[in-house]
Amino acid sequence: MVKKIFGQAYIWLILLLMYLPILVLIAFSFTTSTNVGVWNGFSFELYPALFKNKEVMVALANTLIIAVSAAVVSTILGTLGAVGAFYSGKKFRKGYEFVNQIPVVNAEIVMALSLAIMFAALPSVIFKADLRCYWTLLIGHVVLGAPFVFISVKPKLQQMDPSLYEAAIDLGAKPHQALWKVTLPEILPGVFSGFLLAITLSLDDFIISQFTTGPGLLSAGDPKIVTLSILVQDKIKKGPIPPVLRALTTIIFILVVLGVIGVSIYRSYQAKHIKKKVRV
Repeated sequence: MVKKIFGQAYIWLILLLMYLPILVLIAFSFTTSTNVGVWNGFSFELYPALFKNKEVMVALANTLIIAVSAAVVSTILGTLGAVGAFYSGKKFRKGYEFVNQIPVVNAEIVMALSLAIMFAALPSVIFKADLRCYWTLLIGHVVLGAPFVFISVKPKLQQMDPSLYEAAIDLGAKPHQALWKVTLPEILPGVFSGFLLAITLSLDDFIISQFTTGPGLLSAGDPKIVTLSILVQDKIKKGPIPPVLRALTTIIFILVVLGVIGVSIYRSYQAKHIKKKVRV
């Protein structure tokens, strides 16, 4: 009994430490004070001001464009890599999986520095120019996300009945048709999970973005593409963080919570539907 109470108290303490800063930001998104901790009265003014702040909106749009595009490319490459490794020989599969693990366990600063050298130092020697732009930033985010897509798809391939693909081939389907109509529907939950994970990693990333960014996208007047993480870091250096970012934090948090609730409801409905089918 004592162990149970202690364990539950420990879990609640960890959750409190995790979510208390977010809850504080949410609370102070309803006041116009510049500094957190100073309450100027309840107000919704920060929310309309958020959508009128061009700098924040440009950074948000850049972040979303990069996250979605990088997630799509990462999902395609990671899924094809997982399928290719799964149907390859044992030696090649183990070697590929080992290579895929390196970006996952490696320090992000090492990846960022190596990409920065490749995109800045080498092109400056060969082309006499700095080639960093949207495409280099996209490549950096794909390098970050693709290995995690591979890890998400691999278990679904292992759970799949291998006879399904072989049956499709025996019935006259070409390899690409069997892959598209048989294998892909079976591993689709893993592909979707990998896609969401790649988006999350891209939205959160700062180090790789800082090292690989260049001019482009909506930040036309800036020497580099400004994402939300880069914008916040720049604002911290210059002074207090703009109050409108507290409103943006609240909106993102609410959207994430609603997304998690929606996925939970869908999975619960799907599980009940499967149980009904099994009973019938």
